[in-house]
This record gives sequence, C-alpha cells and structure tokens, in this order.
Amino acid sequence: MTVILKLGGSVVTEKDQPETVADDRLADLATAVADSDVSDLVVVHGGGSFGHPHAAEHCVSSTDGTRDPEAVRDIAAAMETLNRAVVGALADAGIPAVPVHPFSTGFRDTDGDLHLPTDQVAAMLDEGFVPVLHGDVLTTAGQGATIVSGDDLVSALATALAADRVGLCSTVPGVLDADGDVVPEITAFEDAADALGESDATDVTGGMAAKVRALLDLGSPAFVFGPDALDAFLAGDDAGTRIRG
Repeated sequence: MTVILKLGGSVVTEKDQPETVADDRLADLATAVADSDVSDLVVVHGGGSFGHPHAAEHCVSSTDGTRDPEAVRDIAAAMETLNRAVVGALADAGIPAVPVHPFSTGFRDTDGDLHLPTDQVAAMLDEGFVPVLHGDVLTTAGQGATIVSGDDLVSALATALAADRVGLCSTVPGVLDADGDVVPEITAFEDAADALGESDATDVTGGMAAKVRALLDLGSPAFVFGPDALDAFLAGDDAGTRIRG
C-alpha cells in the first residue's frame, strides 16, 4: 500500500520563530512513522518558519515569481536545511529516509502546470527507501521561479504513484467548522467554504482552503488531522476530516 504523508510546516517547525525546528514534536512524529506497518511511504513536509519568511521577504509566492538568483538561493537553501532536519529525525527513528529536492527535478510550464518527474521516487520506494520531499522554489516558464507548496507536491505524487491513502498532518485536529468543531467529511468545497480561511502565520501557499481544494481533486481518500491522530492514519483508520471529491 502506497501512502503519501504530508507533515505541515507548522508541525515540524515553530512557525512564529524564524528557522526553528520543533525538535520534540518532530521526534514524536518520526517515532509514530517508525512504529507503523506502512510498506511504501512518501513523506512531504512544508516550509514553516524556514521557507515562508524567505519567500515573503523576496515577494515570491505560488503565483508571483522572481528572476533574482539570490532569492532563489535563499529560499532553496532554507528548505534544504529544514529537509536535512526532517530526514535526520526520521533516520534517527530507524526509517530509511532519503532527501528529494523538487527545485532540482521539477518545473512549471507557461500555463503554470506542475511537471514533477516521479520515476525516481517510485524507484526509491522499490528499493526500500522513504523519499522525503518538501515545498520549494521552482523554475517557472515566463516567471523565473515561483513557490511550489507541499500540497501541490502531494497531489502530483498521489496521482503519479496511484497512492492508496493521503494524509495531511496539521496543527489542528481536522478541518474546523465555524464553531471550531471538526468537519467529519468533505465531498465538495462548499461543505466547509464558510469556515476555510487563511493561515494565522506567514504562509505564501494558500492555507487550509488550498489544501482542501487540492485534496478534493485526488482519486485517493485523503485526511486532514492533528499529530495525535497520526497513529490512527498510519494504521489505516479514519483520522480527523476525511476528504473525498
């Protein structure tokens, strides 16, 4: 069974503290992954307090590009630093994690469509590795470089690898309604449109609304849940909000 797990940037970092890894929380997540029986796992993590501040400083987003090579280097370097921390935490827990940097493999065309080669990821899975990708800066035809979110990568990977399950581990226990309660299931964006808003920290990739829209387009069942529900998700149970378009 192929599982795509996204660890949100707000989960693996202290998002209100520049370039600060949430070491204890990350170690707990790595232990949960190590204790699971998932055979083919791909991990994607967000930018948190590493990528997002640099992208905001250089005015780069998923739609606004830059041709400044210094901006590209700053964002890419910050994400590689965070990726090393995530891969390192997974490795410390005994997981055969290996890094995959989207800037070096993917691009967007003139229509803004993401092209992400995934044969190397499939080969890594076949050889027993756990590929770890991350939100990144990405060359974009006609715009220089833009941001590709971890959610975009999750969508591309889930489709290309025919994932059986997709999970987004966030700082909230699921998609919340106007009363702060978890919405158990979403089958159309309108189900939770009134409650979906922007992230409360610097985020250049669209917040929860963008996550839900992307997950609704998948053919795989997807879940949005908090760290406490990671064990349940990895065990194959429902966790947080189930999203199925």
